[in-house]
Amino acid sequence: MASTKIMSQTEDLLGLDQNLIIDGKAFNSRLLLGTGKYRNTQEAISSIITSQASIVTVAVRRLQNVNVKSHASLIASLPMDTTWLLPNTAGCTTVQEAIRVASLGHEICQRMGQLNNKFVKLEVISDPQYLLPDPIGTLKAAEYLVNKGYSVLPYIFPDPILAKQLEDIGCCTVMPLASPIGSGQGLQNMENLQIIIENSSIPVIIDAGIGTSSDAVKAIEIGASAVLVNSAIALSHNPIMMAKAMQLGVLSGRHAYLAKRMHKSAYASPSSPSTGLVT
Repeated sequence: MASTKIMSQTEDLLGLDQNLIIDGKAFNSRLLLGTGKYRNTQEAISSIITSQASIVTVAVRRLQNVNVKSHASLIASLPMDTTWLLPNTAGCTTVQEAIRVASLGHEICQRMGQLNNKFVKLEVISDPQYLLPDPIGTLKAAEYLVNKGYSVLPYIFPDPILAKQLEDIGCCTVMPLASPIGSGQGLQNMENLQIIIENSSIPVIIDAGIGTSSDAVKAIEIGASAVLVNSAIALSHNPIMMAKAMQLGVLSGRHAYLAKRMHKSAYASPSSPSTGLVT
C-alpha cells in the first residue's frame, strides 16, 4: 500500500504543469517541429508522430509552390485532431510581404479544418547571408497582425528590449534564436535568453540553432516554455530516433526546471554522514 501511494504521489508531481498555454490554447507538448529538410515525406511524418509534438510549423510560401507536392502531401497526412498548424512567413523580406503571407496561412488552416486557427509564426528576414530577423520590420508587422486578431509568434534575435516591446503590443509568445538558423550551434546567446525569460510574462520559445537533445534540455532547464526544432532532427542520421530524443529531452528539461537544481558550492560536501563512524 505504501509503495502504491508513493507511486501515485510521484505521478501527480510529474503531471504538474504539463500543458503549454499559448493565447489561451493548451498544448500537451513543449516541443514544436518544423517540416522542412527531411529526405522524404514518410520520414518527416514518422519523425513528427514519434516526437509527439502538438504544434507543427509550415512554410506558407512553400505550400503555395505547386511544384512542391511532397510538402502539401506531408501536411495532408498529419493527424489534424492532434496537430495544430503554425503557418510561418519564412522567406518574407518585407513587412507587406509577411502580412500578405500570414493571411494566406490563415486560409490554409481553414482549408485543413482549423477554422479558428489564426496563429502565425512571424518571420521578416531581409538579410540573405546570416538570416538574422529584421527587428524593425518584425515589430511593425507584428503590431498590424495583432490588431487584425492574429495570434503572433515572432521570430527574433535575442534582444530583451525588442522581446518586451513585442509582448507589450500583444504578441502571444516571443521566439528568440539560440544561434543562427540551421547551424546546430546550440545555445550561444545564453545571457540574453535568460534575461528575456526572466522579464517575460508570455511563453518564450527557443527557435533556431538547437543541434541535439542536450540543447533542448538546457533551453527548457533555464525556463524556456518550449523549443522549436527542425534541422537537428531532419538532418540527423536517424531523424525518427532524434525526434524521440528531442521529445525526451524536453520532458527531462521541464522536470529539472520544476524540481529546481541544487545550489552550486565552491567546496566538496560528503554524501555520507560523518557521525557514527567505525573506529
